Amino acid sequence: MNYDVAVVGAGVIGSLIARELSRYDLKIALVEKCNDMAMGTSKANSAIVHAGFDAKPGTLKAKLNVEGTALMPELCKTLGVPFKPVGSLVVAFSDEEVETLNELLERGNKNGVPGLEIYDREKLKNAEPFISDEAKAALWAPSAGIVCPYELTIAAAENAVVNGTDFIRNFEVKKINFSNNEFTLSDGEKEIKTKYVINAAGVYCDEIAALIGDTSIHTTPRKGEYMLCDKSVGHLAKHTIFQCPSKMGKGILVTPTVDGNLLLGPSALDIEDKNDVSTTSTALADILNIAKKSVSCLTTREVITSFAGLRAHCDRDDFIIEPSNINSQFINVAGIESPGLSSAPAIALYVKDIILKSVSAEEKSDFNPVREEPVRFRHMTNDERKALIEKNPAYGRIICRCETITEGEILDAINAPAGARDVDGVKRRTRAGMGRCQGGFCGSKVVELLARELGVEINEITKFGGNSKILYERTK
Repeated sequence: MNYDVAVVGAGVIGSLIARELSRYDLKIALVEKCNDMAMGTSKANSAIVHAGFDAKPGTLKAKLNVEGTALMPELCKTLGVPFKPVGSLVVAFSDEEVETLNELLERGNKNGVPGLEIYDREKLKNAEPFISDEAKAALWAPSAGIVCPYELTIAAAENAVVNGTDFIRNFEVKKINFSNNEFTLSDGEKEIKTKYVINAAGVYCDEIAALIGDTSIHTTPRKGEYMLCDKSVGHLAKHTIFQCPSKMGKGILVTPTVDGNLLLGPSALDIEDKNDVSTTSTALADILNIAKKSVSCLTTREVITSFAGLRAHCDRDDFIIEPSNINSQFINVAGIESPGLSSAPAIALYVKDIILKSVSAEEKSDFNPVREEPVRFRHMTNDERKALIEKNPAYGRIICRCETITEGEILDAINAPAGARDVDGVKRRTRAGMGRCQGGFCGSKVVELLARELGVEINEITKFGGNSKILYERTK
């Protein structure tokens, strides 16, 4: 358990940092307090790759957003992750908001965002046929896109593991000591020794920093609630549709997802509880009412689930990516709220450069940047399916009817590097349970497959680790 670098937090930021560092002759640990990667903000956000016109010029947010968005398509291709360059529209509903669009256009040009253009109502209506009749104009950003954030996180972590990184689950860092030029991280039972620590713990970054006496970071959880609609209404938005932003964020959006659903949200509420991801009927009703301002024909009829995520809002109002003023071997990567996902590829490179300025490390000759795209049976032709089933009959057994997910895909997810260990882990990797019935049909079979493949009793399988057991004991 001795490492050159320990990355604390296996969200999209920490996982991409670990992958980038795994290019070099370094011993890396990716440390996560939960049972899987992508268990925080990375599993519950808008999934938008922002163009970069919103951030204040000269900030790290502005710089890394534009750079990260440019890197995202090729990164997703390399890691076998779906990415769609759908572009985005910020819609104005009044003359005053049209002025805001012009301000965003000017800011975007300063940030180096390519292809920005103001659409008049006619051009907007051609781009989005279901846009509200109240819409007057929109800012078009062709470089924006959509991605699946947890699939990107999983792919990055898997690739890091293939290239030598140790993924350490269920290790909650509770104490950090520094002596003899190295840190000792402890969860109360086990210890990890490392020369450098990268603090990528999301909303817990301030608490992790405080363990070495660094109290300079103040993180506020900003809750965002969402509504996910069935694929039957996915056609209502071709692009990501924003309303004009406020001081609390980019406002309520309507956007397609890479899997063909429609996503509405998020709300924005600063809270104290870093574990509160509950949803409320009031916030969800507000989301729908505001979203209908953009696309008026939206209803609750096609909503299949709702969820909430927490953004790590920092009082500096910018990303904090720098060595701690307490110990230069401790690198804070904090306050990574929106556009954190968009910036993630560039943040990984930025942190890698910080480490390599202090550590002499050669690039590995056998580094493999490619993570093969997993089998996605639902996207195959019948001939491709037939050939696959002939090789492995497990792909011929449909487990999740809503999403057409096979037993073979679930087995791949469990047996992958840093593979799934719980029901939600299978869900994020395969989409089993993400359809209209939300796991009502396939859930029990997924539990059975997990128990069989992991070699444990069926009542040891959890929904998301910890005490979230699906079953507690066998009946007589």
